[in-house]
Amino acid sequence: MKLKKIVLTGAAGRLGGYLRAPLAAKCAELVSTDIAPLTEPLVEGERFIQADLADYANMSEIIDGADMVVHFGGHPDEKPFDDILHANIVGCYNIWQAAHKAGVRRIVYASSIHAVGLHPKTLAINAETPHRPDSFYGLAKCFAEDMAKLYWDKKGLEAVCLRILSCAQVTNARALGSWLSYEDLIHLVERSIDTPVTGFTVVYGVSGNDRAPVDNSAATFLGYCPRDNAEIFADEIFAKAPAPNPLDPDQMMHGGPFATTDLGESGVAKLGLSPDDTSERNCCRLCHICTAEPSNRQPHPIAIKLSAEKTAFAFGKCSAR
Repeated sequence: MKLKKIVLTGAAGRLGGYLRAPLAAKCAELVSTDIAPLTEPLVEGERFIQADLADYANMSEIIDGADMVVHFGGHPDEKPFDDILHANIVGCYNIWQAAHKAGVRRIVYASSIHAVGLHPKTLAINAETPHRPDSFYGLAKCFAEDMAKLYWDKKGLEAVCLRILSCAQVTNARALGSWLSYEDLIHLVERSIDTPVTGFTVVYGVSGNDRAPVDNSAATFLGYCPRDNAEIFADEIFAKAPAPNPLDPDQMMHGGPFATTDLGESGVAKLGLSPDDTSERNCCRLCHICTAEPSNRQPHPIAIKLSAEKTAFAFGKCSAR
């Protein structure tokens, strides 16, 4: 059954852009919002409102009447604290308070691995791993997760916090473990909306990578069955990558380059990614031809390079898919 209204924040951003059409298909009305203008045409059933997350009155008006909020707004990188405070901390409070006042059932929140980014990779982390942020950006994610737990405990407002690792093209050895494909992102958000009861839940946003450094077993009830696997890129990456240095925190911490980036300075810049990682719809190089519409995608020939077991996993042996 379709929901009446979903609010999507961060709709003009890279990840928000991938979510607009799938979310619009799940509700009678999708209200998308961002402080930046939307440069792409509206999808069917979508309405866009340009607004600042830090403006409570605007957020309250936008969220009024919503069943759920998918909160992907805010700065997506490390910034000076005042910038993070405005959009990522005050903005998050406004979302939760407005959602509570409006009777919203659940918030699906784009948290981040950077909430626990200073834990070493030798530690297998899970949903119960204590916060250990690697940046002001990560600190804001900790605040939002704690606030989500508070509003669940005190107000009964459900929240699913998606600790996204890296939803971008696989260009380095770290991404062989941390990659979240765009298609798996969409699936994870859909499962976070469709699951009847979630309470307060933390789930790691990562594809079914052989080298995934996190344990998602506490969130299996969501029915999230990732389809893609970064192992398909391993030979290419290791042929070009320098020998790993076990003393380099960039390589040995879950937060990657954010672990050694000065507070207030960009961590994304050290990843060597394009500012707009959409030159190739990297969501499905494993299983699909990227330029096709979802309903028309065909198995990608490169999938035959995987073993039969990996291919079966990649094509989705979970009944939830």
